[in-house]
Amino acid sequence: MNLHEYQAKRLFAEHGIPIPRGEVATNPDEAYAVAQQLGGRAVIKAQVLTGGRGKAGGIKLAQTPDEAAQAAQAILGMQIKGLTVRKVLVDDLAPGIKQELYLAVLIDRARRLPMIMASASGGMDIEDVAEKTPDQIHTVHVDPVLGVRNYQTTYLAQKMSLPREVWKDFYTITAGLYACFRANDASLTEINPLVITGEGNLMALDGKMSIDDNALSRQPRLAEMRDLDEEPPAETEARQTGITFIQLDGNIGCMVNGAGLAMATMDIIKLYGDSPANFLDIGGGAKAGQVATALRLILTDPKVEAVLFNIFGGITRGDEVARGILTALEQIDTKVPMVVRLAGTNAAEGLALLAEAKMATAATLSEAAQKAVKAANEASGRIS
Repeated sequence: MNLHEYQAKRLFAEHGIPIPRGEVATNPDEAYAVAQQLGGRAVIKAQVLTGGRGKAGGIKLAQTPDEAAQAAQAILGMQIKGLTVRKVLVDDLAPGIKQELYLAVLIDRARRLPMIMASASGGMDIEDVAEKTPDQIHTVHVDPVLGVRNYQTTYLAQKMSLPREVWKDFYTITAGLYACFRANDASLTEINPLVITGEGNLMALDGKMSIDDNALSRQPRLAEMRDLDEEPPAETEARQTGITFIQLDGNIGCMVNGAGLAMATMDIIKLYGDSPANFLDIGGGAKAGQVATALRLILTDPKVEAVLFNIFGGITRGDEVARGILTALEQIDTKVPMVVRLAGTNAAEGLALLAEAKMATAATLSEAAQKAVKAANEASGRIS
């Protein structure tokens, strides 16, 4: 789960990280009032869960409350990468900026440790920095028992050529960012940019946080911060049903049980010339009702030209999956071709139900993927 900038920065502040004064506004009048409280000069920033806000015109400077209201009027309602701006953050302008830095805490999955990543090239897409000038990115790993050590931030500060007078504050902010990361079960806490102001102080001007969905049961406050307007309705419904569903840009719908099997299914679809339209894991022990919901969610995507089911029965029973498919098809009028591969627990019973309904089946994943790709090509008229 991703948080908005204003939510992330407020969590940062709880751990001693300096942030600008500011409040969220949902209309120009509110933006005017906040800017007035700040003394007139403010930056108005679109609050959407995507990058590229500045390039899209979603960040504007204002010198007066009237200008703040005008900026909010221009930003609210605009589309940024398909997301509608419904709120803006009105922040106090930083007192001059000497330097922009990048600072983040994330998980290094290869090392199985938290990692601090820092760069003197802040304010830019860190992916571009990593690709074009990887020597400008510096990392240290954190022992969860010891936490952030002073020598680690001193190393990073030296690598970034930071003025010695900010080293102490840099340690405080880095340690605070790690504490925020740990306290909130985050997979990422990021400040970009972390600036050195004209007064020689460090301040987090922007913030980003990603929370581990699996930890939300022990983070009820964070769960309430989820912005349902920012995620596709299908993904919201899937989560409420206990299904993992992420929409993609391809044309082959996928329903699989198990994340690893789902990734393999997506790969083999690419191998045979098409692209997956979604990642969908119905999980272990899925019942007919969940399968029916999952299929309905797949078919809401107009790009889907065929559906591939790849079910390996362990806890999940093949006959339950088959019943779910048939139940969904009773509720949905569709001509989208489907191919089912069932193996494992009660696979024979499930295949018998599908054969009775005259559904296409396959014995192996490779055969199923080839059939699904062929069916999609025929349905779209790419081949006859």
